[in-house]
Amino acid sequence: MAAPTSLPGPARGPAGAKPSAGWIPFLQAMLGISLFFLSWFLLVDVFALWRFAQLPKLSVSLREMFSPDPTFGVSVFTQEYYDHLKASAGRVIFAFLIAVSAGVVIGILSGWNRWFRAVCQPLLELARPIPVLAWIPLVILVMPSRESAVIALTFLAAFFITILNTMLGVRSIDEVYFRAAQSLGFSRWAILRHVVIPGALPFIFVGLQIAMAACWFSLVASEIVSGTAGLGYKVWEAYYYVQFETMVIMILTLGICGYISSAIIRRLGAYLMRWRGKTLGGVA
Repeated sequence: MAAPTSLPGPARGPAGAKPSAGWIPFLQAMLGISLFFLSWFLLVDVFALWRFAQLPKLSVSLREMFSPDPTFGVSVFTQEYYDHLKASAGRVIFAFLIAVSAGVVIGILSGWNRWFRAVCQPLLELARPIPVLAWIPLVILVMPSRESAVIALTFLAAFFITILNTMLGVRSIDEVYFRAAQSLGFSRWAILRHVVIPGALPFIFVGLQIAMAACWFSLVASEIVSGTAGLGYKVWEAYYYVQFETMVIMILTLGICGYISSAIIRRLGAYLMRWRGKTLGGVA
């Protein structure tokens, strides 16, 4: 009997994937970013339509950003730029790590323990909708320094998001897995390690990406009000002194920092959840 012929299909690499598949998401992302900047250039630089004429020109802003001798003293070639970047990045990282450490623990307890959830959830639901700007006066009164106040405000934005997503992740785990673990004689610690944490990880990492973005935009608000350095502080200072090109530089830097930090979290989540892709067999 003749061997069955294989169905025709596209050429694949050693791992069975299309050789060019990895470039498609990157090219799509570049297309979206390019369309945004092209729209900015056309609406502001070329046609100066309506209120867009009041915005800083893209060409001038980019020239200022990469100038060794910037008009307003700030570009990627100046030390002041990196001083503000370092100040903001340090605050975000510190606040984010504290928010994750506390938020994941509280979220797991809230999702796993009914008594703990009944006690804590009403308070969390009461505090979670309060905007970061509303916390500013209280935080400034409580915290001993401006630096600690900025970090505390940045922490609050990520804290509630982390709790909510972690709790939802735990509660999304099918009760069958808990019963199966108990029937196999798992201790509560073993259930936590082998059932609760792996089952909640997809929700946790989605929450961490949202929490990281919340850290950056709450940081800007807190630095404007109580900061003396940082990207948010420089955005407001540049606006106040009509240095709009410098303001654009800081805004673009915030976007780049947010994108990079979210990408790091996504890669970390993909690494820690390698088992998920194998379990689903490529379905997800």
